[in-house]
Amino acid sequence: MNAWLVVNHFVRAEKFETLYALLTDACARFDIQTEVRTNAELLVEIGTSSFSGPRPDFVLFWDKDLNLCRHLENLGLPVFNSADAIEICDNKNRTLLALERHGIPVPRTILAPKTFRPDQYPDLAFLDTVGEKLGFPLVVKEAFGSFGFQVHLAENMESLRKIVSEIGTRPMQFQEFIRSERNGKTADVRLHVVGGKVCAAVLRTAKDGDFRANVTNGGRMTPYTPTPEECALALRTAKILKTDFAGIDLLFGKENAPVLCEVNTNAHFKNLLDATGTNVGIEIVRHIMEKVRPSH
Repeated sequence: MNAWLVVNHFVRAEKFETLYALLTDACARFDIQTEVRTNAELLVEIGTSSFSGPRPDFVLFWDKDLNLCRHLENLGLPVFNSADAIEICDNKNRTLLALERHGIPVPRTILAPKTFRPDQYPDLAFLDTVGEKLGFPLVVKEAFGSFGFQVHLAENMESLRKIVSEIGTRPMQFQEFIRSERNGKTADVRLHVVGGKVCAAVLRTAKDGDFRANVTNGGRMTPYTPTPEECALALRTAKILKTDFAGIDLLFGKENAPVLCEVNTNAHFKNLLDATGTNVGIEIVRHIMEKVRPSH
């Protein structure tokens, strides 16, 4: 069999290249020859397939270029994750809207209203309602973002107005601040769900003074044994969002009850491999093989 690993042409960093190598190595374990293709090489030409080389048996889509992802699906290629799953999970607003009717516990959230101004909201009076309903401190999240870089903590109305003014009119949401802690330090849990199973879990502990537990921001990752409640929440979330694989982040709510933070369809797993010894890439490829083999 052969596969394409589709990545973003414009993201170049060692941690990404390491991750791509782990995925291609995982494919090799299943005798799958993998070709890394970028979204700049696979330009979308509507109504035609102008790609060079043999047609892949499946596509491992490690990017968020939704136009390309849908184009590959239109050509009849099996693509993992699907464009629908990536689109919903990449947009934090859409994630919560997709889960809204299913009773998934999430922080109390208010979505920013749409404006047609290209730069900033001309009127920030709606933030008074946000502050009254959620209280301070509160979390401001841009709808699109990774590694915690687009997540901000507003301590008061002045800082809230400043944060929103700096974000401009990019989609965002406002959430109650949940003091998610373990052993007195800010912490959350990441569960990697592949093919309807939790295959690995880690506790992420923030560095001192940071309210985010992302490892990229200096957090620490250690092996973690999730509770049945945490596993059930992660599995149900993945099923609703129809992800083949995802990193699902949970907060510790009242009495440590799990609360969904966010979902990542292409969550990095190199640090998790170092912490737990579990290679999520192998689990991903094994799951894909189980889905595509019946057609061969």
